[in-house]
Amino acid sequence: MAHQWRGVIREYADRLPVTEATKVITLGEGGTPLVHAQKLSELTGSTVYLKVEGMNPTGSFKDRGMTMAMTAAVEAGAKAVVCASTGNTSASAAAYATAAGLKCAVLVPEGKISMGKLSQAIAHGATLLQVDGNFDNCLDIARKLGESYPVFLVNSVNPARIQGQKTGAFEIVDALGDAPDIHVLPVGNAGNISAYWKGYKEYSAPFESATAGTLPAVSTKTPAMWGFQAAGAAPFVAGHPITEPDTIATAIRIGNPASWDTAIAARDESGGFIDAVTDEQILDAHRWLSAKEGVFVEPGSAAGVAGLIKKHAAGEVPTGKTIVITVTGHGLKDPQWALRTEDGSEVQPVKVPNDVVTVASELGLEEN
Repeated sequence: MAHQWRGVIREYADRLPVTEATKVITLGEGGTPLVHAQKLSELTGSTVYLKVEGMNPTGSFKDRGMTMAMTAAVEAGAKAVVCASTGNTSASAAAYATAAGLKCAVLVPEGKISMGKLSQAIAHGATLLQVDGNFDNCLDIARKLGESYPVFLVNSVNPARIQGQKTGAFEIVDALGDAPDIHVLPVGNAGNISAYWKGYKEYSAPFESATAGTLPAVSTKTPAMWGFQAAGAAPFVAGHPITEPDTIATAIRIGNPASWDTAIAARDESGGFIDAVTDEQILDAHRWLSAKEGVFVEPGSAAGVAGLIKKHAAGEVPTGKTIVITVTGHGLKDPQWALRTEDGSEVQPVKVPNDVVTVASELGLEEN
């Protein structure tokens, strides 16, 4: 019988802070496809892969961290969890809290969350509060609730989240046989760039496992980490927090990233950078992925692809390298953008009569 994927904690238990006695809360997350991006490879002259995190149980990379955070919450005896979210964290927290039998409270910025994500949190029974403010305000309240009230904070400031998310790097090395030369990804709250770098570092050196002793290095190198923010929400590029972040890419509309210091370390230690792309470049990349690679993502997830295309146009992408881009969330999270043309008008289906000849004509087909 073929091996059934068991979720990231059981698959990588020897590299995570768990024991055999740990009660694991999982929905089978991880094991997501590493898809060869043929058109991006042709464009850049390098071999480009997409780590398609929209294939996780709730449709985003957040599930990797949430399995660890919810497992830690249960281990701590928590009865309720709280998170601030631009959307994906709320969907993931609500689903994993349900699996764990815990109550879940979600704080979202008013009017700045997609219906796809909102509906997930509600479907899983979370108590959802829209805060009159932005994501950073929501996170500030969530932190204070975790400090002063009997609830367990499951945002990426919780170190268990980063532990779970680092497994994305493990999977990439396991699939390729070594680390890529460059890893590209969107940057919002910056937990993901921090987590991937942590994973790559741990896989490239002997690792002291709490359960398995000293584990040997798996990869021979670490990649340069290339992060891309939306231009209207680019505090790393500006060098300071942005008080009113603004971008159509709701998943990365964050002005004061919680993982600031670790993201800077990932950038600098890896020899990489964090740059910005415009909303127009993000939407162009969003359409590119759907139309040319067959991968449907939410706009924020396309920021890394937009960045790679931008850097290629500037002559700054090396040829002959292996490049991995994490696309973080499924397109059904925020489907409205797929229904808009480049000029901003709404796509309308062509209406035809109930007649095969007319349908064939509309499709440009000729009879055999």
